[in-house]
Amino acid sequence: MKLASLNDGTRDGKLVVVSKDITRYCAADNIAPTMQYALDNWDEVAPKLDALYRDVEHQTVPCERFHEREAHSPLPRAYQWADGSAYINHVELVRKARGAEVPESFYHDPLMYQGGSDDFLPPRGDIPLKDTAWGCDMEGEIACITDDVPMGTSPEDAAGHIKLLMLVNDVSLRGLIPGELAKGFGFFQSKPATAFSPVAVTPDELGDAWQNSVIAHPLKVDYNGEPFGRAEVAEDATFNLADLVSHAAKTRNLGAGAIIGSGTISNKGEDGGPGKPVSEGGAGYSCIAEIRMIETIYDGEPKTRFMAPGDTVRIWMDDEHGHSIFGAIEQKVVQA
Repeated sequence: MKLASLNDGTRDGKLVVVSKDITRYCAADNIAPTMQYALDNWDEVAPKLDALYRDVEHQTVPCERFHEREAHSPLPRAYQWADGSAYINHVELVRKARGAEVPESFYHDPLMYQGGSDDFLPPRGDIPLKDTAWGCDMEGEIACITDDVPMGTSPEDAAGHIKLLMLVNDVSLRGLIPGELAKGFGFFQSKPATAFSPVAVTPDELGDAWQNSVIAHPLKVDYNGEPFGRAEVAEDATFNLADLVSHAAKTRNLGAGAIIGSGTISNKGEDGGPGKPVSEGGAGYSCIAEIRMIETIYDGEPKTRFMAPGDTVRIWMDDEHGHSIFGAIEQKVVQA
């Protein structure tokens, strides 16, 4: 099924069930007033929401037109937002660009940071930027929302705790990252509010494209109206979402509504080296930093600038028939 939270002026939005083609919705507040309530009571609520989803598909209940611009993030705020780094190719390029090796542990012990979850940007919300020197970047990712995950849950068991899937734009301020990492305490100011897709879907909605806790479709990123990224999510993933959920729960319980991200989707080139731009027949990139790292490796310095007011990004994913699965994240950078 497909779920969304309409921006009705409240902090947590109004939960709605959305049709498979993302054109219609039916309010679900008689079942669960908010997405968080549904996740807190998933075993009881999910069958009722699924029944409503079937009614929406069969057009046996009154529906209204679904406008993606009226949607907030599926969870407008969350108890937990933790982002991993499942695609070590991205990390390898970062390290290579500065002449450093990737520690061997990175290949079996995922990287992860805890992001701010008290305020998410709507999927069509502007990205406020106070200073272009901060190096504003998009990061195209996928993420899952879990139910309650007990501490010490194995990757095999963690897969069963993944209840919903979304797309992500993990906005990053690259110019602030080095100074923060140098303090030894990780990201904070360099990771402003994140945006998620208008619609969250249950894994069964993906059919055969949901494989080993990874989505077997390309993540599409357009930058200023031009194709920028078409990376295959199921390729070059060192870790899957279940691995990352298990990692997050190693020493703590995860509460229902925890969001765990994949990190930037990143593919190697056909020869195993850095990937090529979409314009040259490659899979492109899911963030600007990656092409800047490749420019640094080959040319000694980056040429592609980071985002500035007026720049736009669109992130979405189509199924095998070319139909949008999650709706689209469409954002414009504006002067804060």
